[in-house]
Amino acid sequence: MPVLSGAVTFARFRAEPASGRSDPKRWLSRGLARKAFQPLEVRKAEADRSAGFVELEDHDAVAFAVGAVFQGEHALFSWRVDTLRVLASAVKAELDKWATAFAAEQGRPPAKREKAQRKDEVRQFLRQRATPTSRTFDVSWNLATGEVAVWAASRKLVEEVAAEMEEAFAVKLAPASASAGAVRAGIPEEALAPTPALFGDFGGRGEVARGKA
Repeated sequence: MPVLSGAVTFARFRAEPASGRSDPKRWLSRGLARKAFQPLEVRKAEADRSAGFVELEDHDAVAFAVGAVFQGEHALFSWRVDTLRVLASAVKAELDKWATAFAAEQGRPPAKREKAQRKDEVRQFLRQRATPTSRTFDVSWNLATGEVAVWAASRKLVEEVAAEMEEAFAVKLAPASASAGAVRAGIPEEALAPTPALFGDFGGRGEVARGKA
């Protein structure tokens, strides 16, 4: 759990509006439930990916009780992603074995249509026996200040979590980087340019000579 262990890889946002809810804890729990994680149904569904919110300390729980989500002013929860992957190499191995047996029995190699049909059957067979892989990404939200942290390194994943939060809670997540903060504060862009010292220009003397006294 990165949010509890102190990992440093996270993206920061500011939720707007940050407050103003009559019952913020109930409102947030309802939003989490609206986008709660649903397990993949390997034998019934064709989807190979499922994602949604889960409780921080129990990644199978989606009750989102107040005691499980809130610590002081912070709401803590996770975004869970389950994926089901059938390796192309496994499909090919099974298909090659079938094609060899087919040729021995029929006296000819399988036709393109027959091979394509068998490939789909092999993939479905292997899919039903595969085990989904599961990953979770922690989220912390200070409801008093509106500060949100998504503990993930992947930009694509961070964008996914932010988009789902905006839809679930009807808020806007604005990046909380230094440059974004400067824009909100009305600081002109030219004031953010690097100073001469960053280029080695100390009092107009240019670059400091190397190897000389």
